[in-house]
Amino acid sequence: MMHPSDIADSGEVIAIDWGTSSLRAALMAPDGAVRERIASPDGIMFANGRRFEDIFRALFGEWIARHPGATILASGMIGSRQGWVEAPYAACPAGFEDLARGLVFAEVEGLAKVGFVPGLSIEHDDGVPDVMRGEETQVFGALASLGVSEGVFVLPGTHSKWVRVEGGRIIGFRTFMTGEMFDLLRRHSILGRLMPEGAPKGGEPGEAFDLGCELSGSGTLLHHLFSVRSRGLLGKTAPEQLADYMSGLIIGEEVREARTFFTEAPSPVYLVGRGDLASLYRRALAHYDLQSAALDDGVTFAGLFALARTHRAQMKV
Repeated sequence: MMHPSDIADSGEVIAIDWGTSSLRAALMAPDGAVRERIASPDGIMFANGRRFEDIFRALFGEWIARHPGATILASGMIGSRQGWVEAPYAACPAGFEDLARGLVFAEVEGLAKVGFVPGLSIEHDDGVPDVMRGEETQVFGALASLGVSEGVFVLPGTHSKWVRVEGGRIIGFRTFMTGEMFDLLRRHSILGRLMPEGAPKGGEPGEAFDLGCELSGSGTLLHHLFSVRSRGLLGKTAPEQLADYMSGLIIGEEVREARTFFTEAPSPVYLVGRGDLASLYRRALAHYDLQSAALDDGVTFAGLFALARTHRAQMKV
């Protein structure tokens, strides 16, 4: 697999990770180093009537004025049907070259051309379709950063993804609504009534999380979920530990189910995401004898850099 730094190019890259609730961006040097960063709450659901083009101009006009020849790529929900410009899904299996060929460009009049990264789609053997948008860029960034061409990558979050890569191509993935399920149950079900108000406590998960993971091994999540309430009512789990216990049940169930899709245990499982989520998943993975290695979610920028270089190489052919 060609490493993006092997492609000679003299231009900067403006890499934009534009999601549902927030936006992150990096101005990257020709060698891939991050020179400057931007973080903004201007996710696609928080435009509040503003045009995405106007948000783009306000945030990136100064960078573009200094680097008018920069390649500008945006990944995430900004390229969805609810975003600025829809970049249709590319079908799995897919590699760097497939994503680069699927880039959809839009002209921002008088300023720059912006490329939107396509998501990926797949239909599983049972006929159930699945999609991702944004995570594919993180996975390809992880491949470029690690210098590997295969592995299993887990991207925890609202909709957690398990992604299988072989020969530098994403050959399959599965989505689990783990984070959203936890949030719904905590905020909008009777299970959250005994939990303290506010966000769950930070820090390392404790014995309550481990117990949830252990019980998840039986594969009876709907039965065990009610024990979040019964354990609290009977004083078997302290109120401040109930969120950890429920988290262990739900994340443990995700890992248990995902593990059944592999004929042999992947080693290691690469975790891509926030440090607090990675810590939870590393602990849950260990319950199922899966080794793991954590990567910072900044690999998104590495993925956009790699795609920019691959696109430029394709344009030269």
